[in-house]
Amino acid sequence: MKMSSACGLLAAAMVAASAQAASIADIVFVVDESGSMAGEHAWIASMIASLDAGLAAKGVQAQYGLVGFGGGGAGNAGRQINVGGGQFGTAAQFAAAAGSLVTTGATEDGYAGVNFALGYTFRPGAAQNFILITDEDRDVVNGAVTFASLSAALNARNALLNVVVDAALNNGANTNPALGINGKTVGTPPINPNAINYRADGSGGFIKSPGARVSSAFGTTEADYINMAFGVGFVGPMGPVNGAAWDLNQLRLGGNTALSFTKAFVDLKVQEIVQQTIPLPTGAWMGLIGLVGVGVVRRIRR
Repeated sequence: MKMSSACGLLAAAMVAASAQAASIADIVFVVDESGSMAGEHAWIASMIASLDAGLAAKGVQAQYGLVGFGGGGAGNAGRQINVGGGQFGTAAQFAAAAGSLVTTGATEDGYAGVNFALGYTFRPGAAQNFILITDEDRDVVNGAVTFASLSAALNARNALLNVVVDAALNNGANTNPALGINGKTVGTPPINPNAINYRADGSGGFIKSPGARVSSAFGTTEADYINMAFGVGFVGPMGPVNGAAWDLNQLRLGGNTALSFTKAFVDLKVQEIVQQTIPLPTGAWMGLIGLVGVGVVRRIRR
């Protein structure tokens, strides 16, 4: 075996060994508790069974957590809402827990909410997934949490972030409104040439096609939330994976459009999570590399 081939094998093994696919997922919804959010509170309670079924069909066992933020007082920076008596529970327990969300707040810092969720205790080996839902831009409650620090914390875990926000999205040509997009093919960075859009088909289903753009967003929503969702990600077995942005105004239209929104949201979330990888602990990573290295040395000596 040539030395160059051996080095190539070792390099490939190092990449493969540095992360592994997850068969379990811990998903935390981080939800705005201001007065205009009652509809979204009801939506997560009704949607969660479909998401859980979609993941189970792919062999992923999920549990769900819930964080409220912006509800007033100390809760502005995030508060734990128990699911099944603790931080995480089943889909049915999550649906019940969503009834504990309040609509009394007016100061909403999504960064503080996600930062609070990062403090939850996740299962070893679980993919970590966060879904931020708010119709406001960021009101800074915790100035120590910045775009850079929060993005770094999420990326260090190979986590994913989706945001359901007040933003008009489209197919990249400004001709068809989108329910959600998983990147931008045009506009301000980060740009993803492979981004796709999800659109309602008029009968409760959805269409997806290449091209994606943010037409407009409330206040600093695009800069603070959407760009973070697109910038946080990892390299999965089928290539790079990042989070997505969703237009909650499409959800609020109700009827078939709301049905389309839910189906598209579940479809993309399942796709993301089944590709999600988790970093191996340093000791495990080094052990795997050591084993591969021994094999390479043996081949070189032949």
